[in-house]
Amino acid sequence: MSGEEAVVQAAIAREGGLHRTLSKRQITMIGLGGAIGTGLFMGSGIAISYAGPAVLISYAIGAVIAAIMVFSLSEMAVVHPTAGSFGTYAEIYLGPFAGFLIRYTYWIQQVLLIGSEAIAIGTYMRFWFTDIPVWLWAIGFAGGLVWLNSRPVRSFATVEYWLTVIKVTAIILFIIVGGSRILGLTGPATGLANVTGLPGGFMPNGFAGVWMGVLMALFSFMGLEFVVATAGEAEKPREAIPAALRTMALRLFLFYILALFIIVAFLPWTEAGAKVVTQSPFVRMFQAAGIPFAADAMNFVVATAALSAMNTSLYLTSRMLFSLARGGFAPRRFGTLNEGGVPMAATLASGICVLVAASLAMLTPLAYNYLFGIALFGGLLTWGSILASHLVFRRRHRASQLPVRMPFFPFAQLIGLGLLAAVLVTMALDADVWRVAVIAGVPWCTIVAAIYVIRTARRPDKAAATSI
Repeated sequence: MSGEEAVVQAAIAREGGLHRTLSKRQITMIGLGGAIGTGLFMGSGIAISYAGPAVLISYAIGAVIAAIMVFSLSEMAVVHPTAGSFGTYAEIYLGPFAGFLIRYTYWIQQVLLIGSEAIAIGTYMRFWFTDIPVWLWAIGFAGGLVWLNSRPVRSFATVEYWLTVIKVTAIILFIIVGGSRILGLTGPATGLANVTGLPGGFMPNGFAGVWMGVLMALFSFMGLEFVVATAGEAEKPREAIPAALRTMALRLFLFYILALFIIVAFLPWTEAGAKVVTQSPFVRMFQAAGIPFAADAMNFVVATAALSAMNTSLYLTSRMLFSLARGGFAPRRFGTLNEGGVPMAATLASGICVLVAASLAMLTPLAYNYLFGIALFGGLLTWGSILASHLVFRRRHRASQLPVRMPFFPFAQLIGLGLLAAVLVTMALDADVWRVAVIAGVPWCTIVAAIYVIRTARRPDKAAATSI
């Protein structure tokens, strides 16, 4: 065994012990659950306000970037099925500092997003229970999910499966109802006048509006990497991960593009879109179609979407902290497993941090804007690290020997990195809400880098232990 291969095998072996019990069906639904959330049900209204009917192009561009990232990640996951996933790959192929930065950034990203989803669920529940405060719902749901994630991984996967079924069913019904009205099967046909016949036409705000819609599309697609993070607990990762990715990619494309087409075809984009979203465009369409109890039904679906996102993100935060501990970058206690094969200490620590994040959101929205900026910046940084890791990975592995191969290498990866860089530049120059991602994200990376330098100065052997 070569020195390089020995380093790779050591990095993979140290994260062993997790129980491989997740089936292909469960992995597919976990991936869908992570990628279908409030970004579609609520955030699509923001994207429509930027791009108008051309939001379809925005999401198509976002889908291309996401597809490049996911299939690049799948190549590495099939060869190296580990709990640390892209964090471990960054450590192996880009160096220990990259692995340290990516895993801690992704961990804090998910913690902050879970906190926001907890607050969102509390807000949604007040639709029915106006007298119960938001913070009580937030703490209750967060505590319940910590308990669920402390159970064997199959329990988590089963709950996530059914939460995702609710979301997918709602989208399918939405497409059927909207499509029937557009075609005139259940009433006067709306046709495509709202897509091309309004002032400004199909692209009312030009390509600049389309590009701003891409930012929201990428935020919606963040979570696709979830499916590959399950590789360390998949029954047959070499079979389950590629199959799940192929199925999930097709479903996501159909769900997102068809759902958005229904919205902009059924409603004038000026009604469906809003930069400050107070009502989901899905609710607007159901109400306009005369569907009774539309607000109640969609409030339930959106609450379910937020709960699903919390559930999956908490799973990922615990595995990322587990990976850091096994790599010697976090307290050793977080790398232990209970009898059910669950990193209990890492799960509890992540759950406590979620409650802290949710508390910050309730104390001052301004503070949480900056925390959310770190989360958004972290997502783009993670995707970029995946593409960069894959470029190095391919130089060290013959393509003919890989069980899964990403087409159009390396051009696809270089295009993906270029588009992500362009998105970050756009965020930095934006005077609206997106600049906060760079304002908050860059200092965060600086702080993490300083911690790494101090840590490796005390343990110089650690910096060279896993780099190749």
